[in-house]
Amino acid sequence: MQQKKQHITLRPLFAGKARRSSAVAGVMMGALVVVISGCKKLIEVPVPPTETTPTTVFTSDANATSAVIGIYGDMISSKGFASGNSRSITFLGALSADELQNYSSLTAPREFYENSLNSNNSVVENQLWDEGYHYIYAANLLLEGLEKSQGVSAETKAQLKGEALFIRAFCHFYLVNLFGDIPYLEVTDYTKNITSYRQLRTTVYDHITADLVEAQSLLPDNAERVRPNKWAATAFLARVYLYAGKWEAAATQAGKVINNTSTYQLEESLDKVFLIKSNEAIFQLLSNSAGVNTWEGKNFILTRAPATGETNSSVLSSSLLNAFENGDQRRSSWVDSITVGTAGKYFFPYKYKIKSDTAISEASMVLRLAEQYLVRAEARVHLGELDGAKEDVNLIRRRAGLPGTTANNEPDLLSAIAHERQVELFTEWGHRWLDLKRTGQANKILNNEKGPGWQPMDTLYPIPQNELRLNKNLTQNQGYN
Repeated sequence: MQQKKQHITLRPLFAGKARRSSAVAGVMMGALVVVISGCKKLIEVPVPPTETTPTTVFTSDANATSAVIGIYGDMISSKGFASGNSRSITFLGALSADELQNYSSLTAPREFYENSLNSNNSVVENQLWDEGYHYIYAANLLLEGLEKSQGVSAETKAQLKGEALFIRAFCHFYLVNLFGDIPYLEVTDYTKNITSYRQLRTTVYDHITADLVEAQSLLPDNAERVRPNKWAATAFLARVYLYAGKWEAAATQAGKVINNTSTYQLEESLDKVFLIKSNEAIFQLLSNSAGVNTWEGKNFILTRAPATGETNSSVLSSSLLNAFENGDQRRSSWVDSITVGTAGKYFFPYKYKIKSDTAISEASMVLRLAEQYLVRAEARVHLGELDGAKEDVNLIRRRAGLPGTTANNEPDLLSAIAHERQVELFTEWGHRWLDLKRTGQANKILNNEKGPGWQPMDTLYPIPQNELRLNKNLTQNQGYN
């Protein structure tokens, strides 16, 4: 599909796909100079032929705030990227790793499960690459609008700028981990974005870090959990530093969140971890779909045998089930099963307990405290602080009803931490998929799990072919056409 150069919602780097009017469009209507009809698709909003960048004018705190809230609404209402639904990073990452067994006969999920993606896979293009850059575009549009607007108070402007920087860093983080080197986009100017080059992963991490550090300084120090605050930026920064191998910085940032005990504590009951405003929650996304608490619950919980279509088409893999130690309460609390006649017993993720209910009591977890303990534990091992690392790991293990780890040296402790991440963070935000790649274990483990079809190139998803056609400065990942 050819890019339409004179439309306000031209999204950088990818061909403009027709999208139905979304939460972003709905709440930003009053903020944009042009009037957007609620029934129009985002791609159909025209701007003057001489303009390459849309103009956004925020006239008050209220309509500026509604714009950023709309981005979160778009994230959670989609089937892809951040939603937890059947085309999200959570689901597709679990298929790519060793967490789920696929029953779908559809091409897109089967290619993720078999690690046999091609560069024309529609889900790779539409729900990962396109959608990730769509939110980045929205964040950049918000940043540019705030810079120009005179009707927004200084306090609100600072907070919204911090949230936009967080969103931009957040989306780039997942894109760089899924696709490798990528362009880091900081403007909405089509003429600049459409010719962007892929930047080295280390350079992308530098940009992400800079955005999060600035966001930290702008976001409020409060107990908000359904919009990013200072602590969400700090927690995400800790993860970024860990992935970048900056151990001291990772330990320091995670420690700041852990030490904020007035706001964050590990829930004693595993059944309370994923509730709205759980004490463990640092950042959650609230559903805006009737009858849906979370798309994770809707898609993972089985009431019959796994389907062959797109939803309710997977079960937990035997390798994940076998990873739980005897007595691990995460196995009994966060895993459930259904027995279907003579077909057998199917196990599924049960972190979210509600498949469908109009009463909302659960929210999709984006960042939580347990991960911060595991981030700090891993960083401490690399810093030679083995006793401190064991303390962090053991807090997570004791909450799960397990004794302390017996690991006493660096290799054993790193292995113990990897194990805890596997059974603590399973089917959340592709943690397992990203962990296997960043620790160099993907080839060893997935070659055994996925059989002869696995290849080292499979650790990166392909750059969509449509993007390569549109931007001649982009290059394909090794091994893909």
